[in-house]
Amino acid sequence: MRNICGDFPLLHRTIDDNPIVYLDSAATALKPTAVIEAEANYSRVLGANIHRGVSGLSSETTMHFERARRRVAGFINADPDLVVFTPNTTYALGMIASGIPKEHDARVLVSSNSHHSNLLPWMDRFDVRYVGDDPLSPLTVEEACDAMKRERPAILAINWVSNVNGSISPVAAICAAARELGVVTVVDAAQAIPHLKVDVELLQCDYLAFSGHKMLGPTGTGILWGRRQHLDHLTPLVLGGGTIASVDINGYELKSLPHRLEPGTPNIGGVLGLEAAVEYLAGIDENWLAAHQVSLSQEIANAFSGMQGIEILGNFNGSTHLPIVSLVSAIEGVTADTLCRTISDSSSVMTRSGLHCAHPIFRHYGQMGGALRISAYLYNTASDIHCAAEALERAVHPFLRT
Repeated sequence: MRNICGDFPLLHRTIDDNPIVYLDSAATALKPTAVIEAEANYSRVLGANIHRGVSGLSSETTMHFERARRRVAGFINADPDLVVFTPNTTYALGMIASGIPKEHDARVLVSSNSHHSNLLPWMDRFDVRYVGDDPLSPLTVEEACDAMKRERPAILAINWVSNVNGSISPVAAICAAARELGVVTVVDAAQAIPHLKVDVELLQCDYLAFSGHKMLGPTGTGILWGRRQHLDHLTPLVLGGGTIASVDINGYELKSLPHRLEPGTPNIGGVLGLEAAVEYLAGIDENWLAAHQVSLSQEIANAFSGMQGIEILGNFNGSTHLPIVSLVSAIEGVTADTLCRTISDSSSVMTRSGLHCAHPIFRHYGQMGGALRISAYLYNTASDIHCAAEALERAVHPFLRT
């Protein structure tokens, strides 16, 4: 395997002579040189808008943009006409929740491990119920089936991978069960797409959403995918340039999919960067990535289990969880924010602290002070985990009672 770390310029940076240890990929993954160059290349040699003219530059830019759509579609085994570019997962899920035709008192069943982006849009329009007794354990097929039969929802909106502790739910089996019961399924794949193979046909879901910046791509890029019969009936969140085939003083006619759902000028350079990210990930051996992630998860479990002054939030199993873990302080007066900033300033270890857009989960565990989250990815090594553990031990040591 090539030296992956060498592909990521930010990892060459030092702060106060300390090399950066980046362990915040669940928030935003780093970008390889190929992605940075692809995004810059739009401004450098293309620069024009898309679908707006027949000039040479506009036509060329449109060709590159639609090629990116086809490449992303191939990455998830989808029809390109059903791949809608959005700014991010949050926007994509909001498009679904606001655009689905709503019957009176329609009910949505939401997985208890959901990020706010897969909760708040449903709360705004629907009668929301929850499935999953433990929000940091994988949602089981049995739990989902029992809840669907009991609640009789129109929609099941589930989170594939927890952004709090990396637990993986069996979404393909859950979606298959939902299909048998006539329930429309929405899958938040934001944390899954960087780590797991995504095939929308195998998943059997009806909608899927993810972000580019979680999978080595630029910020401001995302994907909404849906089955044709559902996207065709989705009311556009925004109308305007790019969505309309014709307009007169009495009304308008929408474009065909996917363009009717892509208002205004998109993040063209970002989409070309996302294409480069997909190309990069396609070049990573799937077996190597899977084994590497298990190894990182096991290193995390070994490094932080039993650490004085620190507790792992929820269950974390090195063999079944992706390398994302949330740590809470067991020391009165020492907050997650304090620990995060301390290991950043002292050792250049970059993590994340807070409630991770998952307030109900933290309320469930009585940890509204938040947690320090460590999330590793393909460019991380065992030494990064050890460095973070050593930095954290040094940070809590002065507060431990002797």
